[in-house]
Amino acid sequence: MRLKNKVAVITGAGSGIGKAIAHRFAAEGAHIVCASISDSSIGVATDIGEGAVGVRADVSDEADVARLIATAEGTFGRIDILVNNAGFGGGLMPLHEQTTENWDRVHGVNLKGVFFCMKYGILSMRKTGGGSIVNVSSATSVVGFKHHSIYGAAKAGVNQLTKTAALDYADDGIRVNAVCPGTIWTGLVPMSEQSPEPPPGVSRLPGIPMDRWGLADEIATAALFLASEEASYITGVVMPVDGGYAIGFSGMGAEKTGV
Repeated sequence: MRLKNKVAVITGAGSGIGKAIAHRFAAEGAHIVCASISDSSIGVATDIGEGAVGVRADVSDEADVARLIATAEGTFGRIDILVNNAGFGGGLMPLHEQTTENWDRVHGVNLKGVFFCMKYGILSMRKTGGGSIVNVSSATSVVGFKHHSIYGAAKAGVNQLTKTAALDYADDGIRVNAVCPGTIWTGLVPMSEQSPEPPPGVSRLPGIPMDRWGLADEIATAALFLASEEASYITGVVMPVDGGYAIGFSGMGAEKTGV
């Protein structure tokens, strides 16, 4: 019960990594506010049961984010933990094929959305004496990754927001850290109908030093550590959870690693 009676707001909680984080945090005793752009977050909250609520919110919309944080405060009285997990890939293609519209959408969700959530989450946490923010970044933010130019740029921005906010709000008792998932099997990527565990035919990833897919629950475990008091002296960290990809980068493109 490492998060007993803590209140956690988790964006992108309707599926994949966000759903895994929501269930893991609830199992550790937290009250959960599940947010997503669709009603899927409401279904996750229903599955969790007592102590969880679902909210439909678009993190790229400032008014939606303000309403999300107000809902968390109104329901549970405060916010102790904020996990910024909502993301949008935008498709894999060379930079010259990208459109301005895709740039705006990818950055709107992945970077501006994190900014909005941090802004209103920090305002809330400052009223109650502190808290912990965990931003879900990406391995593409720390190494070059073929055909991920726009997405990687947005996630690199998340890393810098994380480090700067950690400095700005240390005196307020607010810790800010990030996790950088690598090739994670979420049940959603690259196909919409995947099982929770990778089937034998795709379980190995030659481009990854640990030679396998990561699992959503492994990201949830890292987020749990950073959110909990076990990480009470850790702030401003950008933590790869990628099977060694960032340190063992072989230069292989996405089409060769199976992502």
